[in-house]
Amino acid sequence: MSKPKITIYTDGAARGNPGPGGYGIVLISGQHRKELSGGYRYTTNNRMELLAVIIALEALKIEGSEVTVYTDSRYVADAVTKGWVFAWVSKRFKGKKNADLWLRFLEIYKKHQVRFVWVKGHNDNPLNERCDQLAVAASMESALPEDEGYME
Repeated sequence: MSKPKITIYTDGAARGNPGPGGYGIVLISGQHRKELSGGYRYTTNNRMELLAVIIALEALKIEGSEVTVYTDSRYVADAVTKGWVFAWVSKRFKGKKNADLWLRFLEIYKKHQVRFVWVKGHNDNPLNERCDQLAVAASMESALPEDEGYME
């Protein structure tokens, strides 16, 4: 049985950066499509971009899936495709932000075959635009939880 091929679109947003933030996700597998989103009271855009990818990967049910992640975040895409995050680990994230999320990312990343594709944001890509709508809407929810890992 072949492993599923999953397409994931993600986006993160923060109003104020730092400020209220949210993430949006569209997961596609065959005929199935699922949208996920969430927000936090005080966070950053980069944290939400990365958290979107983490939550999307954590939502996958079958380990070893072939996953293509489309993101408009150079921060996330370049950190992985250019290997920066692996160097950060060896240096224990000295001087780097979001170590808590990167460590969580690496745990789930190694369970799948993940490829990142950077897409230009706000460029009429319908699925990227949908993720942006979800992220912004999530950032505007009332009674948002605290982003426990965020430290200024």
